[in-house]
Amino acid sequence: MPTTINSTQTPELEVVSVAEDASVQTTEQILENTESTDCPTPANEGAEEIVVTGKSKSELVDMLAHLVENYPVNSIREQVEQIKTAFYKIHRAQVDSRLKEAAEQGENIEIAPDADEARLKELLKVYRDARDKATAESDKVKEENYRLKCEIIEELKALVSSEETLNATYTRFRELQARWKEIGQVPQAKVNDLWERYNLHVEHFYDFVKINKELRDLDLKKNFEAKVALCEAAEALAEQANIVESFRKLQKLHDQWRETGPVAAEQKEPLWERFKAASSIINRRHQEHFESLKQEQLKNLEAKTALCEAAELIISTPPTSHKEWNKANERLIELQNQWRTIGFAPKKDNTKIYDRFRTACDRFFELKHAFYAEVKDDMEQNLSLKEALCEAAELIQESEEWKEATEKLLELQAEWKKIGSVSRRHADAVWRRFRAACDHFFERKSAHFANVEDSYSQNLEKKRALLDEMNGADIKAGGYDMIKEFQRRWSEIGFVPIKHKEEIQKLYKQAIDRMFAVVRGADRENSLSKFKEKVNSMRQNSERRLRTEREKLYNRVRQLEQEVATLENNIGFFSKSKGAESLIAEVEEKIVKTKRDIADIVAKIKMIDDGE
Repeated sequence: MPTTINSTQTPELEVVSVAEDASVQTTEQILENTESTDCPTPANEGAEEIVVTGKSKSELVDMLAHLVENYPVNSIREQVEQIKTAFYKIHRAQVDSRLKEAAEQGENIEIAPDADEARLKELLKVYRDARDKATAESDKVKEENYRLKCEIIEELKALVSSEETLNATYTRFRELQARWKEIGQVPQAKVNDLWERYNLHVEHFYDFVKINKELRDLDLKKNFEAKVALCEAAEALAEQANIVESFRKLQKLHDQWRETGPVAAEQKEPLWERFKAASSIINRRHQEHFESLKQEQLKNLEAKTALCEAAELIISTPPTSHKEWNKANERLIELQNQWRTIGFAPKKDNTKIYDRFRTACDRFFELKHAFYAEVKDDMEQNLSLKEALCEAAELIQESEEWKEATEKLLELQAEWKKIGSVSRRHADAVWRRFRAACDHFFERKSAHFANVEDSYSQNLEKKRALLDEMNGADIKAGGYDMIKEFQRRWSEIGFVPIKHKEEIQKLYKQAIDRMFAVVRGADRENSLSKFKEKVNSMRQNSERRLRTEREKLYNRVRQLEQEVATLENNIGFFSKSKGAESLIAEVEEKIVKTKRDIADIVAKIKMIDDGE
């Protein structure tokens, strides 16, 4: 625009509005709509580039402190988010690793407060407070800018009734334009109305002063050249790969377009259409970019919801054994690792879905802690009981009362089997101590009776006679008491010649097994018959009691299966000691009996399920 004017000139003036096409949505409106969709903002100007990869937690905190202390708060938002994300990725990995290591060792620990995290939170609070303060100050400045621009509009209105010379009026007009450009941003909601009012009064002024055509054409030419350059700049932005950066720069071009004065009427529409077309390309790509980002975030939300459901399924039926807890723990760690590979969910859902997953994980470890706390108490009590048995065995390991000492040791061994497991740290040591005392006594006993071989033949005849008696006995009438009596008499007879040992023992076992089979068969039939009556009664009177009974039977099967596993494990210890054949036989017998009990209980469960 010219800087001087001859007051004697009275040219005709064609007024052109700065707002070239009011029907087209402004980029400020587009930006305002885009910002309301929770899309990330582009990097802030002024802040230095940072690299968080490979940094330790303390280094990340130092980087954050440097940014907060040395840069404007509004220029470091992206860097702050990068540091926070990197920090908590390392922090969560460390915490999960320590918890996993503790779980594998059967221990439960509490993670002590982290000094780096405390310092990070303190710096983040300083940052947020400063950001909130800066935002409030910015809003205050924008309101003041709005007030100042309203004053300029009022001064423009007054120019048309000014009694000054035309040169003075035009100079005053230029001063108002310069002041307008120097004033910063105003509240977004007031931008369009403010510009419409401003342009209206600028056009009124041009009508009033009637600038001569020569000066007007020169002004329009400069404006045309400036707007062509803006079109070229917008078209160049449309070709850039970084659409977020292009969109941000486009807003500045629109600000410059508004600041540029009118062009000739015939150039107005084509020029605006060209600029609008380039803007539309950028706006469309920008919208498509965030639509794509939104769809990706929705997929992330769906994937994270599935992980939450999987974690909640684990805690819905907590494990009841160490093996099951280890398996569940591995599954949860797998879910946590999968979680880390999934990106952010939509902003409105991201915190909520993370809290849901973290709640499920926390609940899992609470249940696990409670389980192992109870197991630990049981194991400590079992250790005390087994140590007492060791002391009792050691008191009689030098005894020469062979029969009484043998019976006592057998009683101690039977009690040992009834006691549950102890912690892995003490299991081998306490077992070796008990086994050493037992082996020592039986080795002494074997040495003592090494010179009584001549009595073995008589024992053999006695055992054969007893076998004949056992095979002819009415075991159904005598029941378990008769079996126990036969077992007692058999054990009192003593050793037989070594060459007949396996043969006579095999015959004895067959006889005992036969008798037990007869008695158990009768007992089993009687037990199942009674249970059937019980089930029929509960089915008629209380389905709830029937379900409770089934749950109790199911839990008993689980318990017996665990006992079988423990007994089978103990056989390995017995097999390594000398003279432990009898103990092994008893363990194997206990295993067979337990498996029969399991089969009986399963038959009862089936009876309930089949409605028989």
